[in-house]
Amino acid sequence: MKNHSSLASRFVQTLLLATSLTTLSAITHAEDAPPAATNAALAVTITNPSAADWNSGITASGTLSPWQEAIVASEIGGQRIAKLLVDIGDKVKQGQTLAILAPEAVQADVAQATARVTQAEASLDEAKTNAGRARTLKSSGALPAQQIDQYLTGEATAKANLAAQKAALQAQQIRLEQTRITAPDNGIVSSRSATLGAVVQTGTELFRLVRQNKIEWRAEVAGRDVASIQTGQSANLTLPTGESVSGIVRVVSPTLDANTRNAMVYISLPSDSPAKAGMFAEGQILTGSSKAMGLPQSAVILRDGNRYVFEVNADNHVLQRLVKTGRQADGKVEILEGITPAARVVATGGAFLNDGDTVQIIDKAPETAPNNASNRDKPKP
Repeated sequence: MKNHSSLASRFVQTLLLATSLTTLSAITHAEDAPPAATNAALAVTITNPSAADWNSGITASGTLSPWQEAIVASEIGGQRIAKLLVDIGDKVKQGQTLAILAPEAVQADVAQATARVTQAEASLDEAKTNAGRARTLKSSGALPAQQIDQYLTGEATAKANLAAQKAALQAQQIRLEQTRITAPDNGIVSSRSATLGAVVQTGTELFRLVRQNKIEWRAEVAGRDVASIQTGQSANLTLPTGESVSGIVRVVSPTLDANTRNAMVYISLPSDSPAKAGMFAEGQILTGSSKAMGLPQSAVILRDGNRYVFEVNADNHVLQRLVKTGRQADGKVEILEGITPAARVVATGGAFLNDGDTVQIIDKAPETAPNNASNRDKPKP
């Protein structure tokens, strides 16, 4: 029994020793094995900051107003509006009839003036005959000198009367023409106060036109910026509809507002633009250009009120960099501080990354410089 028990005890000890050696060997092999590869968090494209000429500008805001307005008023009084031929929003051409006043009364005055002219012409013919006879008989003494003078004076008076009656007829004909209210210039009807059947007086405003359908942006700029603005410079503005319009500086006000210390800059806009009088717009007046470093807008991430980019290091780890941005144009953002021109930056997908993540680079995004012809500077907060 004792031998039996001793053999069993030795078997258990041998089994425990083998188990210990196996466990120790597994631990040793595990320590010697290479570490497992870390999976990349995201496959990304990268880009480098690009240097290009960026337009610099002055931010301004203001209302859109007609370049010039034309007031169309009645030139005669006491006449009834018989016809209205245009309405608000209609485009008109110079000389086009906008409304017609009842012409009957003026036509009667023209007829009376015509009759007076005819009568004056007959009187002049008679006076000429008498004067001619008096001149013939003057040397013979058949007529007294006093009567001869009367005939000659009558001729002169008849001539003057005919001239006066012709002038009166011409005035009535002008009045008849004035019963047709016409456009003084090409443009678009912006208001209509004329009412069918109303009796108008001289000077009564009937229509108002935006001359040549030209709208301008009256932008207010700070007095310190006036010296940088010159006639002929370009400007870009954004309408309330989101549409962009380009214009040209027409004139800079020579004086500043006494209350605001701001100056008014008048910027002409194309006649076919979607701008409407009365809109309020914001934009920039382009005053020059300067070298700047830019990145695609997709590379700049907004987090917690700050802007960041993710720079990729040599080990394909991303480093979150706080950057200071400036202008933006054509899908690119100006980078003022935070990275170097040689930095490799994640072009897209940065919103899904965190500082220290590993990425897989699959491509390099193409670099494009902003187009200065259509560049629109917009300061970033």
